[in-house]
Amino acid sequence: MDDHERYLFDLNGYITVPDALDAGQVARVNELIDRHIAEHDDPAAPQLAFSSVHAWRGAMTPLIDNERILPYLDALFSPPPFAGPERGPFFRLDHTYSMVLRPQAHDVGAFVLHGGGTPFDPGQFYRVSEGRLYNGLVVVAYNLADVGEDDGGFGCVPGSHKSNFRLPSDWSDLRRPNPIARAVTGRAGSAVIFTEALTHGTLPWRGSHERRTVFFKYDAYCTAFSGSYPGQATADWPELSERQRAILEPPNSRNAVRPWRREAQPA
Repeated sequence: MDDHERYLFDLNGYITVPDALDAGQVARVNELIDRHIAEHDDPAAPQLAFSSVHAWRGAMTPLIDNERILPYLDALFSPPPFAGPERGPFFRLDHTYSMVLRPQAHDVGAFVLHGGGTPFDPGQFYRVSEGRLYNGLVVVAYNLADVGEDDGGFGCVPGSHKSNFRLPSDWSDLRRPNPIARAVTGRAGSAVIFTEALTHGTLPWRGSHERRTVFFKYDAYCTAFSGSYPGQATADWPELSERQRAILEPPNSRNAVRPWRREAQPA
């Protein structure tokens, strides 16, 4: 994360990372989602959401420690003062899921803004101390299809992760005209990284194609948002690298003190 990106994340509560996935990765993840829908879901449903663990074994596994995203996670989950740069990782994968919105989904679902700096939530917060960034839950939302200006999808209130007052209730319903919510666009393969402390939600989908998004949600090494951990479902997967297994660990303080090699570790 460079100085410009750090400034924009602190200012807005999110940044967009282009080319977080290449075209081949996007195609392979979409194939996994197609297969999962065909085997487990109603192909005609206007919207679908399911745990990505069920589709991990294949193209989604490299997203656990995506090299394009790791520098951002390193910056957003600063190490504790007693840990040197060779320690870590200082974040863990908390939970993950995929969402599909079809063109007819604009009038179904819960399109509600949630989150925000006030009231304080210890599970999803944002803080800067001594020039370091500290977060509760942080989301990496991968776009698997293009999201244009008028399509809908991810929307947020920039800067609201530092708000001192509650969101006025009449602004929470995104199905109504909203003077403060901003749509965040991106090409297929881009990722939106945001703190869950940001006031955000899903704008009604009005695109002529499906909205496809995979959410990888990370937390600090010693805390958890979800009551279940992806590592429990993947413990017997021999193809996971040492680094991936570390990121999949349940919350614990050991991650902050053990030595860690920062270089890539192939599976």
